[in-house]
Parts: sequence; C-alpha cells; structure tokens
Amino acid sequence: MASNLVIVESPTKAKKIKEFLGRGYDVQSSYGHVRDLPRSSMGIDIEHDFTPLYEVPADSKAVVADLRKRAKAADTVYFATDEDREGEAISWHLAELLKVPEAGLKRIAFHEITKTAILAALEHPRGIDVNLVHAQETRRLIDRLYGYEVSPILWRKIKPGLSAGRVQSVATRLLVERERQRMAFVPSEFWDALATFATKKDESFQAELASIAGKPIVLGKDFDPHTGKIKNDRGVWMKQADAEALVERLKKTTPTVAAIEEKPFTEKPFPPFTTSTLQQEANRKLRFPARRTMQVAQGLYENGYITYMRTDSTQLSTQAIEAARSWIQSQYGKEYLPESPRQYQTKVKNAQEAHEAIRPAGEQFQSLEQVKTAVADDEYKLYELIWKRTVASQMSDSAGQRVTVSINLDDAIFAAKGKTYTFQGFRRAYVEGADDVAAELAEQEVVLPAMASGDTVSLSELKPIQHVTQPPARLTEASLVKELESRGIGRPSTYASIIETILRREYVVKKGTALVPTFTAFAVINLLEHYLNHLVDYAFTAKLEDELDAIARGEADDKAYLKNFYFGANESGLKPTLEKVKDTIDPRLTSGITIGESEGLPVEVRIGKFGPFIRWNEKTSKIPNDIPPDELTVAKALELIEHSAAAEKALGVDPATGKNIYVKVGRFGPYVQLGEQPERPKDAAGKPLKGKKGLPVGEKPKMSSLLPGMTIFLFVNTSTPL
Repeated sequence: MASNLVIVESPTKAKKIKEFLGRGYDVQSSYGHVRDLPRSSMGIDIEHDFTPLYEVPADSKAVVADLRKRAKAADTVYFATDEDREGEAISWHLAELLKVPEAGLKRIAFHEITKTAILAALEHPRGIDVNLVHAQETRRLIDRLYGYEVSPILWRKIKPGLSAGRVQSVATRLLVERERQRMAFVPSEFWDALATFATKKDESFQAELASIAGKPIVLGKDFDPHTGKIKNDRGVWMKQADAEALVERLKKTTPTVAAIEEKPFTEKPFPPFTTSTLQQEANRKLRFPARRTMQVAQGLYENGYITYMRTDSTQLSTQAIEAARSWIQSQYGKEYLPESPRQYQTKVKNAQEAHEAIRPAGEQFQSLEQVKTAVADDEYKLYELIWKRTVASQMSDSAGQRVTVSINLDDAIFAAKGKTYTFQGFRRAYVEGADDVAAELAEQEVVLPAMASGDTVSLSELKPIQHVTQPPARLTEASLVKELESRGIGRPSTYASIIETILRREYVVKKGTALVPTFTAFAVINLLEHYLNHLVDYAFTAKLEDELDAIARGEADDKAYLKNFYFGANESGLKPTLEKVKDTIDPRLTSGITIGESEGLPVEVRIGKFGPFIRWNEKTSKIPNDIPPDELTVAKALELIEHSAAAEKALGVDPATGKNIYVKVGRFGPYVQLGEQPERPKDAAGKPLKGKKGLPVGEKPKMSSLLPGMTIFLFVNTSTPL
C-alpha cells in the first residue's frame, strides 16, 4: 500500500492526477459527496444549536469503507478536492469519516490539473479551512430550513408536490415579473419612412426618416408600455395616412447632403470568463443550457484542458498572461499587443472561491488544433470559446469611425449611419454575443459611400414603414443568469441547478430559448409576495450572500446567523413569520390569476389538483400547455370555455364500434376521444371515491391528438349545431 493517499471527488480527476505522481501515491476518488442531510426528513436538530444530522447514503458506504482502510495504512492523507467551499466541505466530511489524525492530514488545492500545479500544491499543503466549511454548511442548512418550512404551505394552499427555495423562488419571481410586464403591455403603432439614395457614382445606401420641420419622429422608446400612449409630445407621431402622404410629397423633391459627422471610437476587449459569463456566452453562441455548460467545463477541467470553472474572478495568473501575449505577438504581430499586460478588476461583490478566471490550462496553452483531435465536439466548442476569450482579453483595443450622414429632402431630414473599423484589434480573435438580436445587428459594420456636404444625391426608392412596439423580451438562461448575478443573488456555481430545478418543477417551460413561467409559478409567487414577501425580496436574498462571505472569512458566527434567520427578533424570523401567516392565507386570492372580465364577471385562471384551468361564470376549461400566460387573453379564455362546453356533446357515432365521438381540449391541446370515461364509483353518501379504490377495470376510451394543421374549429363548425 502506498504511503501517501490522495483523495479527490471525481474518478476522471483521479485518473489524470495519477499520471503526474509516482508509485508512492495512491490516488482515489470519493465519487462526490460522501455525507449529506437525509432525504426523508429535515435532518437538523434545531433545539441543539442547529446541529446537522448527517448520514452516509447507501451508495457511498462501500466507498467510505475502502477509503478508511486505505487511510489507516497511509502515513499521510492528502485531501485534493476542488478549491471552493463545496470542495472544502467534501474534504472536511471525509476527514471526519476516515478519522484521519491531524498529524497525517494535509489539504491541497489547485486551480488546474497539470503536473506543475499538482506538484506545487503538494509542496505547499495546508489544513482544512473550517470557515469555508461553516459557510457551505450554513448555506445548506438555510436552504433546507427554507424548503422544509415553506413548501408545506404551498401544498396546503395551492396544490401538492410544489416546492419553495431560497434562490429558486426568487429566480421564479424574476420570470413572473417579466411575464406580468408582457401581459400589461399595450402595443402601439407608428410609422416612418425608409429612403434609398444613390451617389453620382451610383453607390446606393439607405437612410431613415429622422425629423420633419425640425421635429424628431416618434420612435418606440417614446411610448408608455403600459398605456400605449406617447410619454411626451415633443415629436411627430406619424400614422399610416401621414406616412403615405409624406412619401408622395417628398418623392417630388431633390435630396442633398446636409451634413456629415464623423466620430472616432475605440472598443476594449472583454475580461476572461467567470462562471457566470461563461454560462451566458455558451448559451448565446452555442445554445448550451447552463447545466450542459457546467458539465462540459467540468470534463475539460478534470482532463487538464482548462482551469477551475467555478470562479468569480477575472484575474489571470502571470504565466497565463505571458502565454497569451507570446501567442498574440507570434501570430498577429506587435500592433495587436498592448505595451503592458491588461489587468481586470472583478466586478462581482465579494468575489471569492477560486482566484483566477477560466482559461486554458498550463504555462503554454494547448492549440485549438491539438485539442480538437483529442476531445468530443461539445468539449472542443467550449474550449475554443474559452481559448479565444482569454487570448482576446490581452489584445489591443479595436478602433474605428462612426459616420452619420444627414440628407435634406424638402423639410424632412433622413439619417444614414455607418460604422467602420480602421483596426480590428481584439476582434480578430473574439467578438462577444448579444442577448438582443436587433442590438447585435445594429453593431455590425456598415460602410457608407464617400460623400461631401452639399452633394446632390438621387432618390431611388422611398416607402412608408410600419412599426409596432414590442413587449419586453422574456428572459433566457443567459439573461436570467446575468440578472441574478447583477443583483448579487446566489452564486454562479449554483445557477445551473437552480434553472434545472424550476424547469423540472414545471414553474417554467422553454419556448425556443426563452424561459416562460407557468400559471402555477404565478400562484406560488402571488402567495409568497402577499404573505411572505421578505422571503422573495431581492435585497434580502442578496444580503444572505454577504453573510455567508463574512462566515467564510471568519468574521461572523454561523450558529448565530442560523438562529437569527430561523427565530429572528420581533417576529422577523422564518418560524414566527410562518406561524403568523399560515392560517390567514386565502387560497382564493393567491391561486386565482385574473386576466380580465366579461359581462361584469371575472375571467380567471385557477390552480387545481390537475393543473391550471380557466373559470368564468361557473364555467371551466383546461388550458393547453402551449399557451403562455401573456397570450391567454379574455377572448382566448372564453373560446376555450366554449370548446370545453361543446366537448360534452357527442359529434357523432363511430359506425365500427357504436361509440360516441367527442372533441376535447386538454393540457396538450385539442384531441379526439372515442367512447366515454368509465363512471367513478361512489361511497354510501353518494360522493365519488378518491384514488383508484373501486375504479372499474373497464376499457378506457381511446384518445388521439388532432393531425398537424387541424384545429378544433373543423369539428365544431361541421357538426350538428349544438
């Protein structure tokens, strides 16, 4: 048996480290966490200083037994788990379970899995940082207390199976608030004109109407999104008739160049990746969900291709900067290399965990060609993104000119805007993606032909253009991560699991890349906002991160914080707050989402045992899953109710079976049903029995979705009048 035992949390990581160490080292994996709170109960002894009741899961017991045997035979046990709080906690749990004597216990940490980094870590071991362990444990206990205390209220007041979470619920609230903005949005129509001009050299370019008689044209930003009205009357609001009349009038005039304005600009490169910015950019450019990004990055890290991927830092080590600068000079030339290395300040408050940005590992970066032949396609795509971002972060600024040409056409002014790069700089290696496609298109290079003030140009085409204001865009995984980080909520390393949770719980569904909150999410957030508002308050949730950072630095006591969070003072703690409101919550208010009214009666969405449904005037209807909240108008709701009522009457009889045919609307849209549902048996009091008790074994009716392109109107309109 080797005299030195090295324990990591991943088999892949263990295999890679074995390559760097000699025979005197036995490298083993713990296969992740070996001890945690129980799954079947809260697992916290609140009365005894919030003591966690940890247990070893069944699938970890054999691993622990084997490691204990190896540790007993070793002179020194090196705990080489990841360098963040989670990794520190794994090492602490292992040390507790293996009963390693203090003299033989050494903790090593490294931000990349290369031979140089591993050997350097072995030369500079330390002890386990209990402050980091306390910070991780406090977060774990807070999340467990929150979930176990709040979730049962959701079960009783909304429906079974729901869950609440400290960051999960706040993330859901962000999505619900954005959907509320879309539901409240009032579209507005405005018009302008687009002209195509040509120079004397027959070089064409386009220009948009900017002003008439000295007054600017009203644009989308000038409208109030909640009322559809103009926020100020300083501009000209053109309707269709106005635009068409203007176009006809201006076609008879001769355009001239009124002015040319040139402004130089420079653009600086973006910092190297942090966990958050990597998740955002991989979502934009590669369409990777946050979970996929972290899985791929984990594999790249464990195989020695990139540095540790859970970090808030934008700093690069000296060796990384030198590697990037050397490559830039050899491949692009001195003009692409700044005189001195670029240093980036981390903007995330209380940035901690690993102390370097995500970058290619090693003193010399492996080339893209080398890595492409050694890894799978997704791994290469992410490595390429990281490699290019790292190199670009050390390159020179790009530079260029922005040009605005004003064209006089009688009393109207048209503006043509151009953008050219005179020096590409860092853009030769990397250009960041954008969440807003329109903004991304606006930033593209546009070259205008050479012109001078006073030049006469010809009008090739002039046409009126209609515009309709658009509601705020839904959040994507990338923009949700950006929003959470900007508010200081949660940690980037947890965002992937948060998004996965709200998708799995069906608080959110995906429509393309957009995250769309469900009506169940609306009901949950309604309840929390009305009765437990501080639990989904953005500032309150962000403040917890400050407290955890203080605990990690040894500046705050973890037990004191837990006691204050749970018991509080003056009924401000979690427990007294829940005791105060649990019997006052009215599910009729929290589980009803009013979308309007008809004939003086509210049209609302209710959350039932089997999901959301519409209710109006004692009539109900299920809501198909493919209808997002902002598209469920009063008219659409009444249409669904009408179809639901029609579904109770047979369309006809199937000649082959003699059974009635119905068309109905369910969660997954309209469908055809052959035959009736078997009647549920009743008890002595005449009430239907619940569950499967006494349910007849008879044949269930056959059901089938409508064929592509078919709608329910085909059946309703061609059937006998109902």
